[in-house]
Amino acid sequence: MTVPVELIRHLVMAKRVTVLTGAGVSAESGVPTFRDAQTGLWAKFKPEELATPGAFRRNPRLVWEWYDWRRQRVASVQPNPAHRALAEMQNLFPHFTLITQNVDGLHQRAGSRNVIELHGNITRTKCFDEGTVVTSWPDTGDVPPKCPNCGGLLRPDVVWFEEPMPEAEIQMAIEASTHCDVFLSIGTSTVVQPAASLPFEAMRSGATVGEINPQPTPFTPEANFVLAGNAGLILPELLDRLR
Repeated sequence: MTVPVELIRHLVMAKRVTVLTGAGVSAESGVPTFRDAQTGLWAKFKPEELATPGAFRRNPRLVWEWYDWRRQRVASVQPNPAHRALAEMQNLFPHFTLITQNVDGLHQRAGSRNVIELHGNITRTKCFDEGTVVTSWPDTGDVPPKCPNCGGLLRPDVVWFEEPMPEAEIQMAIEASTHCDVFLSIGTSTVVQPAASLPFEAMRSGATVGEINPQPTPFTPEANFVLAGNAGLILPELLDRLR
């Protein structure tokens, strides 16, 4: 589809641009959405049965192995044209903020800097007891491995059900959403809170808000611009027009 001239005009004039991405962006790289990931040996489990602190306490090995399987799937894919376009867009504006609900690290692999990760990152590991990020540990054969600092169990650095969202990241996301000239909501259903509220906050604060998504969302009727389609096709065109 053709990117509306008016949206390009708003972007050209913008000093502060904020982008929110969701699972749809990663899906174009072949990363299954959270619930679509349940295939093969894991088809008998619901994600809610594995992605909780209680599940980890009951069966830490099972939860670790599920996330290890998901890590391998993420490692096997590459950033797509949407990821790469966003990485280049960060250099076109004085202030550019990328907020993501995705945990796969593909934005960083594409070259995006200072990404605000609302749900953590599956490629990082932290101590279940201390909450500190751990980058290396002795290979003792334990599953899950043990924290080299306290001996506690290690877990993926993601936000599980029943856990609070990271307060610092939420505050940064709200700040970026309420102090931008243009806000783009890309590949997200705008259903999962608190991320779902960000485009609404941006609009209430006077920003021009565009949505890029193949399917309508609860935010679609409110958006100033709606670009129905895949981000991997639309964002490169938008980038070319901005250049």
